Amino acid sequence: MKEIILMRHAKSSWKEAELKDIDRPLNKRGKKDAHKMGKTLLENDGLPDRIFSSPAKRARLTAEAIAKSIDFSDDVIYMDDLYLAEPDVFMDILKTQPDEVNRIMFVGHNPGMEWLLQMLCGEVVSLPTAAIAHIQVPIDHWRDLETDVDGELMNRWKPKDSADD
Repeated sequence: MKEIILMRHAKSSWKEAELKDIDRPLNKRGKKDAHKMGKTLLENDGLPDRIFSSPAKRARLTAEAIAKSIDFSDDVIYMDDLYLAEPDVFMDILKTQPDEVNRIMFVGHNPGMEWLLQMLCGEVVSLPTAAIAHIQVPIDHWRDLETDVDGELMNRWKPKDSADD
């Protein structure tokens, strides 16, 4: 079995209207929620082997907060293709991963992440900001992953469901 963790970036700031979308940072709540969700992963044995992130500032800051909260020892992998990515981009990345990697995390954007979740699990599940979906897929080799896989949504966590600091 392989596992995929999808996390939508935490709440971004709209204070500086002139900023390009890719440059929007996290707001105060977003910073707090990102750290809180890292603790949620830690408490639920949801530690990834690899973390991939969109290069958008709000996603980068979310991924960095997660990595810090879980004491992630590797570098987060930032990929330009993950900015506002559609499901096929995620699938292409997953299918090229080595088999010794069992749990992969993506930090990115909707609607692509929700579409991927729907494809993998066959159900519509919302991912509000900073939400995490933990999916298990019945494959032994990443190269065997297909869109019609019968994945199982193991858990979904939202900041408002997690205990406050």
